[in-house]
Amino acid sequence: MSWDWEKLKQQQQGKGGVPPQMDEFFEKIKKIKFPGGPLFIVGIFLVALAITSVFTVKQNEVGVVQLFGRYTRTAQPGLNFKMPLGIEKVTKVNVREIQTEEFGFTTSGTQVRPSRFRSGTENTGEALMLTGDLNVAVVPWIVQFRIKNPYDFLFKVRDIRRMLRDMSESTMRLVVGDRSVDEVINRRDEIAVEASGLLQAELDLAESGIHIVTIEMKKTSVPAPVQPSWNEVNQAEQEKEQMILQAKEGYNKAIPAAVGEAERTIKAAEGYALNRVNRAKGDAARFVDRYNAYVTAKDVTKRRLYLETLKEMFPRLGPKYIIDSEQKNLLPLLNLGQPLNLGTQSSGE
Repeated sequence: MSWDWEKLKQQQQGKGGVPPQMDEFFEKIKKIKFPGGPLFIVGIFLVALAITSVFTVKQNEVGVVQLFGRYTRTAQPGLNFKMPLGIEKVTKVNVREIQTEEFGFTTSGTQVRPSRFRSGTENTGEALMLTGDLNVAVVPWIVQFRIKNPYDFLFKVRDIRRMLRDMSESTMRLVVGDRSVDEVINRRDEIAVEASGLLQAELDLAESGIHIVTIEMKKTSVPAPVQPSWNEVNQAEQEKEQMILQAKEGYNKAIPAAVGEAERTIKAAEGYALNRVNRAKGDAARFVDRYNAYVTAKDVTKRRLYLETLKEMFPRLGPKYIIDSEQKNLLPLLNLGQPLNLGTQSSGE
């Protein structure tokens, strides 16, 4: 098949044999008739100006306005105006939305259903941390933040997300490295508060425009290969704590009882001493009174003392028998040990 080079050249150059020129293009444009004439063109231009000079900012956003790429101002929520036709560019930034960065796991789920998290093999390394007692712990956490300064957020840092992740990881490693593995597992709230303060200070120093809302610590554990040994250690710790509690319970029972017994003995001794002293004082006072009475009336006092002594002694002697000193017959003495009522009963019979 032969090519017609002349015909192809003419098609490329146009009917006149030369390429079409710009003046011919404008001539064709002028020949086009628009409805309404020049007024229609002016109307389209004015509509384009109106559309490109008005923009709306939502309630939870602000608009960062740039003039040929240079920052000029920040537009507040509502209807705003700017220079049209792309002279000023508006970037809308949501300053109320709480954004999230996850470390050590990835979240799966939708916004309708509650999200669940699973361990991510691609970011397990950032969750492995060395504690202060040279143990390795798996520490997953979440950083929740919002934008507080749109200008710094857009223009001060090139890759703001990467910087946030790097700073969060370095801060968490710093905090975890100052604590033992037991503290890392059992005191997650303290670690979260300290890490949040340190991270916020670093972000402010970098002029990132980010405000840390909270850091949420997920369940901290140890790597899977050492999990059985760790469980044994925890079991031993629990048994230790149980024995300590049992010892404290026995201590709390025995010590108060001993203290109470000692107090009771002391009080009894004090009461006995007080009783003996008071009785001795009473006996001494009674003896003095008797002596004074004896000095005043010796015969009467001596007889009274003698009678009072006999009154106290006779009830303790039991049965008493008075025998005439001149009695020679022993028969009356045979029935002295018999009850007194036996004779009465025998005589009645």
